[in-house]
Amino acid sequence: MTFLTLTNIQKSFGAVKVVHDFNMSINKGEFVSFLGPSGCGKTTILRMVAGFEDPTGGTIVIDDKDQSRLKSNQRNIGMVFQAYALFPNMNVFDNVAFGLKVAGKPKDEIHARVMEMLKLIHLEHLADRYPYQMSGGQQQRVALARALAPKPQVLLLDEPLSALDAKIRVSLREEIRQIQRQLGITTIFVTHDQEEALSISDRVVVMNAGRADQIGTPFEIYNRPATRFVASFVGTLNLIEAKVVDPQSRTVAIGDLSVALKEEIKLPAGSTVQLAMRPEAGSIIDGAKGDTTLVGQVLSSHFLGSVIRTRIDVAGNTVSFDMFNDPSITPPAIGDTVSLKIDSADLLILQA
Repeated sequence: MTFLTLTNIQKSFGAVKVVHDFNMSINKGEFVSFLGPSGCGKTTILRMVAGFEDPTGGTIVIDDKDQSRLKSNQRNIGMVFQAYALFPNMNVFDNVAFGLKVAGKPKDEIHARVMEMLKLIHLEHLADRYPYQMSGGQQQRVALARALAPKPQVLLLDEPLSALDAKIRVSLREEIRQIQRQLGITTIFVTHDQEEALSISDRVVVMNAGRADQIGTPFEIYNRPATRFVASFVGTLNLIEAKVVDPQSRTVAIGDLSVALKEEIKLPAGSTVQLAMRPEAGSIIDGAKGDTTLVGQVLSSHFLGSVIRTRIDVAGNTVSFDMFNDPSITPPAIGDTVSLKIDSADLLILQA
């Protein structure tokens, strides 16, 4: 069921247009991540949903109510910021209770709700602590509890994990997702970290220069990128130049090798196309399955722990492939000629 609808959303600062005709419908209880580099417009959209910025054009509808021109305090929105934004002169209990007190809730109701939230984030034993007495991860959990305490219709998270170290980020993002599922609250999560977006989202919006290049499930975004930007921004990517031989038979040439693609070719014979392939798509193991073989010379090999990433030259294209670290298999050496077995379905034609 559609709960939050953004229709033709635009935002300009003076003559600079930072969001271009953005459209999306978000279901009730859905977790959607906005992913993209700095300056792509993802936080601007979040701030328009929160009411901190007015859209230059378009409408924002939450639960069938147009909220495009309502102030932030007139919307039932919970917001978690990157920098925690806790009140330093208030202890944990009072920070979480703040929104409820502003709403004029009865004292008994405030106490019960705050303790419920602190139990949810497993910090009820720290109710009397002040922010400076807590770790970054604990402070961000308090900020989450404060945002959830007034029972908002929508939860907005603006890069809430970027100030934390890597290990805490992983555990806290999983905790946020678990709490979101438990409460069933519609959530928008803004991040520039692709792993975060792919690991916890129902759908991902990949933003590029104020536009949504692609909206889809993490599986779709990673395995079937719609544009060259999405393919290169999300994950590691091989770019292979090829010539169209016959569009009807979907045949291209990579150097002297003729390859029949699974994807339709919309360009005439003789055209140059770029093919995309993920490093994990190929294998040099004897007996590996695949309908296409790329032959190349090893340029380098890098040990990455569980994975060994090897780069080979295929008809002037540098192609990386990953193989699991198996102590019984010796990785190829620099200068070796190897045969990389792939499935032609893993070669995607990149759109401009």
